[in-house]
Amino acid sequence: MKHDRIRLEHRDNIAILTLNDPSVLNALGYYLKQDFTEALDAVDASAARCLVITGAGRAFCSGANLNDPNRPPRDREAELRGEVKSDLEAWYNPTLVRLRNMNIPVVTAINGIAAGAGMSLALCGDIKIAAKSASFLQAFARIGLVPDAGSSYILPRLIGMARAMELSLLAERLPAETALQWGLINRLVEDAELMPKTMELAQGLANGPRSLGMIRQMVWQSLDNTMDQQLAVEAQLQKHAGMTADHTEGVAAFREKRHAVFSGR
Repeated sequence: MKHDRIRLEHRDNIAILTLNDPSVLNALGYYLKQDFTEALDAVDASAARCLVITGAGRAFCSGANLNDPNRPPRDREAELRGEVKSDLEAWYNPTLVRLRNMNIPVVTAINGIAAGAGMSLALCGDIKIAAKSASFLQAFARIGLVPDAGSSYILPRLIGMARAMELSLLAERLPAETALQWGLINRLVEDAELMPKTMELAQGLANGPRSLGMIRQMVWQSLDNTMDQQLAVEAQLQKHAGMTADHTEGVAAFREKRHAVFSGR
Protein backbone atom coordinates (compact mmCIF):
# COMPACT_ATOMS: atom_id res chain seq x y z
CA MET A 1 0.00 0.00 0.00
CA LYS A 2 1.11 3.57 -0.66
CA HIS A 3 1.98 4.53 2.93
CA ASP A 4 2.84 1.05 4.23
CA ARG A 5 0.26 1.41 7.03
CA ILE A 6 -1.52 -1.70 5.71
CA ARG A 7 0.02 -4.98 4.61
CA LEU A 8 -2.00 -7.05 2.17
CA GLU A 9 -0.99 -10.54 1.19
CA HIS A 10 -2.70 -13.44 -0.49
CA ARG A 11 -2.25 -17.04 0.54
CA ASP A 12 -3.95 -19.20 -2.03
CA ASN A 13 -7.52 -17.82 -2.06
CA ILE A 14 -7.34 -15.95 1.26
CA ALA A 15 -6.62 -12.21 1.51
CA ILE A 16 -4.89 -11.16 4.74
CA LEU A 17 -5.18 -7.47 5.62
CA THR A 18 -2.89 -6.42 8.48
CA LEU A 19 -3.10 -3.01 10.13
CA ASN A 20 0.55 -2.02 10.17
CA ASP A 21 1.27 0.95 12.42
CA PRO A 22 2.30 -0.82 15.63
CA SER A 23 4.09 2.19 17.13
CA VAL A 24 0.64 3.73 17.77
CA LEU A 25 -1.12 0.38 18.37
CA ASN A 26 -2.48 0.49 14.81
CA ALA A 27 -4.54 3.60 15.50
CA LEU A 28 -6.65 4.72 12.57
CA GLY A 29 -4.69 7.66 11.20
CA TYR A 30 -5.09 9.50 7.91
CA TYR A 31 -2.52 7.41 6.02
CA LEU A 32 -3.71 4.11 7.46
CA LYS A 33 -7.28 4.87 6.39
CA GLN A 34 -6.11 5.68 2.87
CA ASP A 35 -4.21 2.40 2.72
CA PHE A 36 -7.19 0.49 4.11
CA THR A 37 -9.41 1.76 1.29
CA GLU A 38 -6.72 0.87 -1.27
CA ALA A 39 -6.45 -2.61 0.24
CA LEU A 40 -10.20 -3.22 0.04
CA ASP A 41 -10.10 -2.14 -3.61
CA ALA A 42 -7.39 -4.74 -4.22
CA VAL A 43 -9.35 -7.45 -2.41
CA ASP A 44 -12.45 -6.68 -4.47
CA ALA A 45 -10.39 -6.97 -7.66
CA SER A 46 -8.77 -10.26 -6.62
CA ALA A 47 -9.93 -13.87 -6.64
CA ALA A 48 -9.94 -14.01 -2.83
CA ARG A 49 -12.73 -16.09 -1.31
CA CYS A 50 -12.16 -15.04 2.31
CA LEU A 51 -10.79 -11.90 3.98
CA VAL A 52 -8.84 -11.99 7.26
CA ILE A 53 -8.25 -8.72 9.16
CA THR A 54 -5.69 -8.51 11.97
CA GLY A 55 -3.17 -6.12 13.51
CA ALA A 56 0.62 -6.00 13.60
CA GLY A 57 2.43 -6.02 16.95
CA ARG A 58 0.67 -6.12 20.30
CA ALA A 59 -2.68 -4.54 19.34
CA PHE A 60 -5.49 -5.08 16.90
CA CYS A 61 -6.47 -1.41 16.71
CA SER A 62 -6.58 1.29 19.40
CA GLY A 63 -9.19 3.37 17.60
CA ALA A 64 -8.85 6.80 16.01
CA ASN A 65 -5.40 8.36 16.07
CA LEU A 66 -6.03 11.53 18.06
CA ASN A 67 -2.38 12.62 17.71
CA ASP A 68 -2.06 11.99 13.99
CA PRO A 69 0.41 14.55 12.55
CA ASN A 70 -0.82 13.84 9.02
CA ARG A 71 -4.46 14.58 9.69
CA PRO A 72 -5.85 17.53 7.71
CA PRO A 73 -7.20 20.39 9.84
CA ARG A 74 -10.87 20.12 10.83
CA ASP A 75 -13.60 22.73 10.87
CA ARG A 76 -16.06 21.32 13.41
CA GLU A 77 -18.48 24.22 12.96
CA ALA A 78 -18.62 23.58 9.21
CA GLU A 79 -19.15 19.87 9.92
CA LEU A 80 -22.01 20.72 12.29
CA ARG A 81 -23.62 22.91 9.61
CA GLY A 82 -23.28 20.06 7.08
CA GLU A 83 -21.00 22.07 4.80
CA VAL A 84 -18.20 19.48 4.94
CA LYS A 85 -18.18 15.81 5.88
CA SER A 86 -16.85 14.63 9.20
CA ASP A 87 -14.43 11.71 9.39
CA LEU A 88 -17.34 9.45 10.27
CA GLU A 89 -19.30 10.50 7.20
CA ALA A 90 -16.32 10.52 4.86
CA TRP A 91 -14.53 7.29 5.83
CA TYR A 92 -15.65 5.32 8.87
CA ASN A 93 -19.30 4.84 7.99
CA PRO A 94 -18.82 4.05 4.29
CA THR A 95 -15.98 1.64 5.13
CA LEU A 96 -18.03 -0.27 7.70
CA VAL A 97 -20.95 -0.52 5.26
CA ARG A 98 -18.53 -1.71 2.60
CA LEU A 99 -17.24 -4.46 4.90
CA ARG A 100 -20.80 -5.47 5.76
CA ASN A 101 -21.69 -5.76 2.07
CA MET A 102 -18.67 -7.78 0.92
CA ASN A 103 -19.53 -10.93 -1.02
CA ILE A 104 -16.95 -13.10 0.75
CA PRO A 105 -16.68 -14.13 4.42
CA VAL A 106 -14.74 -11.81 6.72
CA VAL A 107 -12.75 -13.16 9.68
CA THR A 108 -11.16 -10.89 12.29
CA ALA A 109 -8.15 -12.16 14.26
CA ILE A 110 -8.06 -9.94 17.34
CA ASN A 111 -4.66 -9.58 18.98
CA GLY A 112 -4.35 -7.25 21.97
CA ILE A 113 -6.56 -4.21 22.45
CA ALA A 114 -9.49 -3.37 20.18
CA ALA A 115 -10.71 0.04 21.32
CA GLY A 116 -13.20 2.60 20.05
CA ALA A 117 -13.53 2.39 16.29
CA GLY A 118 -10.98 -0.42 16.43
CA MET A 119 -13.49 -2.43 18.42
CA SER A 120 -16.11 -1.73 15.75
CA LEU A 121 -13.69 -2.94 13.10
CA ALA A 122 -13.04 -6.13 15.06
CA LEU A 123 -16.79 -6.77 15.32
CA CYS A 124 -17.19 -6.49 11.53
CA GLY A 125 -15.96 -10.06 11.26
CA ASP A 126 -18.50 -12.74 10.47
CA ILE A 127 -16.29 -14.96 12.61
CA LYS A 128 -14.34 -13.21 15.37
CA ILE A 129 -11.35 -15.05 16.86
CA ALA A 130 -9.50 -13.47 19.77
CA ALA A 131 -6.22 -14.22 21.48
CA LYS A 132 -6.46 -14.72 25.24
CA SER A 133 -4.54 -11.48 25.76
CA ALA A 134 -7.05 -9.49 23.67
CA SER A 135 -9.42 -7.00 25.22
CA PHE A 136 -12.17 -4.63 24.13
CA LEU A 137 -12.87 -1.05 25.12
CA GLN A 138 -15.62 1.45 24.33
CA ALA A 139 -13.36 4.37 25.13
CA PHE A 140 -15.55 7.23 23.94
CA ALA A 141 -16.91 8.36 27.33
CA ARG A 142 -13.33 8.73 28.58
CA ILE A 143 -12.81 11.64 26.20
CA GLY A 144 -16.31 13.13 26.29
CA LEU A 145 -17.58 11.59 23.05
CA VAL A 146 -20.36 9.17 22.15
CA PRO A 147 -19.91 5.68 20.67
CA ASP A 148 -19.57 5.73 16.91
CA ALA A 149 -18.38 3.62 13.97
CA GLY A 150 -21.51 1.52 14.33
CA SER A 151 -20.90 0.43 17.92
CA SER A 152 -24.25 1.77 19.18
CA TYR A 153 -25.92 -0.36 16.47
CA ILE A 154 -24.07 -3.65 16.72
CA LEU A 155 -23.44 -3.93 20.47
CA PRO A 156 -27.08 -4.07 21.65
CA ARG A 157 -27.77 -6.64 18.94
CA LEU A 158 -24.79 -8.80 19.87
CA ILE A 159 -24.90 -8.68 23.66
CA GLY A 160 -28.18 -6.98 24.64
CA MET A 161 -29.07 -3.55 25.95
CA ALA A 162 -27.79 -3.96 29.53
CA ARG A 163 -24.29 -5.05 28.56
CA ALA A 164 -24.07 -2.53 25.71
CA MET A 165 -24.95 0.22 28.18
CA GLU A 166 -22.37 -1.05 30.65
CA LEU A 167 -19.57 -1.06 28.10
CA SER A 168 -20.52 2.35 26.71
CA LEU A 169 -21.25 4.26 29.93
CA LEU A 170 -18.53 2.82 32.17
CA ALA A 171 -15.85 2.64 29.47
CA GLU A 172 -14.22 -0.32 31.21
CA ARG A 173 -11.90 -2.74 29.48
CA LEU A 174 -13.55 -6.09 28.66
CA PRO A 175 -11.23 -9.13 28.74
CA ALA A 176 -11.45 -11.56 25.85
CA GLU A 177 -12.63 -14.38 28.11
CA THR A 178 -15.64 -12.34 29.21
CA ALA A 179 -16.25 -11.25 25.61
CA LEU A 180 -16.56 -14.92 24.69
CA GLN A 181 -18.97 -15.58 27.56
CA TRP A 182 -21.09 -12.64 26.47
CA GLY A 183 -21.23 -13.78 22.85
CA LEU A 184 -19.24 -10.81 21.56
CA ILE A 185 -16.71 -13.08 19.83
CA ASN A 186 -16.85 -16.62 18.45
CA ARG A 187 -13.62 -18.24 19.60
CA LEU A 188 -10.80 -17.73 22.09
CA VAL A 189 -7.34 -19.19 21.50
CA GLU A 190 -3.85 -19.06 22.96
CA ASP A 191 -1.87 -16.08 21.69
CA ALA A 192 0.59 -18.20 19.74
CA GLU A 193 -2.28 -20.03 18.06
CA LEU A 194 -4.20 -16.96 16.88
CA MET A 195 -3.03 -16.83 13.28
CA PRO A 196 -2.64 -20.61 12.74
CA LYS A 197 -6.18 -21.22 14.02
CA THR A 198 -7.50 -18.24 12.08
CA MET A 199 -5.92 -19.38 8.84
CA GLU A 200 -7.22 -22.92 9.33
CA LEU A 201 -10.75 -21.61 9.72
CA ALA A 202 -10.35 -19.10 6.88
CA GLN A 203 -9.13 -21.84 4.54
CA GLY A 204 -12.28 -23.82 5.23
CA LEU A 205 -14.39 -20.79 4.38
CA ALA A 206 -12.33 -20.01 1.28
CA ASN A 207 -12.87 -23.55 0.03
CA GLY A 208 -16.60 -23.26 0.57
CA PRO A 209 -19.36 -22.52 -1.93
CA ARG A 210 -20.22 -19.18 -3.42
CA SER A 211 -23.34 -19.15 -1.27
CA LEU A 212 -21.22 -18.30 1.82
CA GLY A 213 -21.09 -14.69 0.65
CA MET A 214 -24.87 -14.71 0.27
CA ILE A 215 -25.29 -16.23 3.74
CA ARG A 216 -23.23 -13.49 5.42
CA GLN A 217 -25.18 -10.77 3.60
CA MET A 218 -28.46 -12.43 4.53
CA VAL A 219 -27.61 -12.57 8.22
CA TRP A 220 -26.39 -8.95 8.33
CA GLN A 221 -29.59 -7.81 6.59
CA SER A 222 -31.70 -9.68 9.13
CA LEU A 223 -30.68 -7.17 11.81
CA ASP A 224 -32.85 -4.55 10.12
CA ASN A 225 -35.64 -6.58 8.51
CA THR A 226 -39.08 -7.66 9.58
CA MET A 227 -39.84 -11.37 9.22
CA ASP A 228 -41.72 -10.74 5.96
CA GLN A 229 -38.79 -8.77 4.57
CA GLN A 230 -36.30 -11.45 5.60
CA LEU A 231 -38.37 -14.21 4.02
CA ALA A 232 -38.27 -12.24 0.78
CA VAL A 233 -34.48 -11.90 1.09
CA GLU A 234 -34.16 -15.66 1.60
CA ALA A 235 -36.30 -16.41 -1.43
CA GLN A 236 -34.35 -14.03 -3.67
CA LEU A 237 -30.90 -15.22 -2.59
CA GLN A 238 -31.94 -18.85 -2.83
CA LYS A 239 -32.79 -18.28 -6.49
CA HIS A 240 -29.27 -16.94 -7.09
CA ALA A 241 -27.63 -19.71 -5.05
CA GLY A 242 -29.55 -22.33 -6.98
CA MET A 243 -28.05 -21.07 -10.23
CA THR A 244 -24.41 -21.42 -9.13
CA ALA A 245 -21.96 -24.08 -10.27
CA ASP A 246 -21.26 -24.77 -6.60
CA HIS A 247 -24.88 -25.79 -6.02
CA THR A 248 -24.65 -28.20 -8.95
CA GLU A 249 -21.43 -29.63 -7.53
CA GLY A 250 -22.88 -29.89 -4.03
CA VAL A 251 -25.90 -31.86 -5.21
CA ALA A 252 -23.72 -34.13 -7.37
CA ALA A 253 -21.36 -34.79 -4.45
CA PHE A 254 -24.31 -35.61 -2.18
CA ARG A 255 -25.70 -38.09 -4.66
CA GLU A 256 -22.30 -39.67 -5.30
CA LYS A 257 -21.49 -39.81 -1.56
CA ARG A 258 -18.25 -37.83 -1.87
CA HIS A 259 -16.86 -34.53 -0.60
CA ALA A 260 -17.85 -31.55 -2.72
CA VAL A 261 -15.11 -29.55 -4.41
CA PHE A 262 -16.37 -25.99 -4.68
CA SER A 263 -14.99 -23.44 -7.13
CA GLY A 264 -16.57 -20.28 -5.78
CA ARG A 265 -18.68 -19.91 -8.90
